[in-house]
Amino acid sequence: MKFGARNAVKAKVKSVKKGDIMSLVKFEISVPAEMASVLTTESLDAMKMKKGDEVQLIIKAIHVLPVKE
Repeated sequence: MKFGARNAVKAKVKSVKKGDIMSLVKFEISVPAEMASVLTTESLDAMKMKKGDEVQLIIKAIHVLPVKE
């Protein structure tokens, strides 16, 4: 899959807080920092993302797009 964003960071899912419409996923990245993403619960369920999963974060403008390969 191709992405328009040029910045990508490998990350591990630190926590998942599911809501009815939107969900909050926090990520641990290798540099001493933390990132978070808000995405639809439908997208979260489609990716079957859970705590401990390895993902790639695609960073574009103000958005952090988690991608599970």
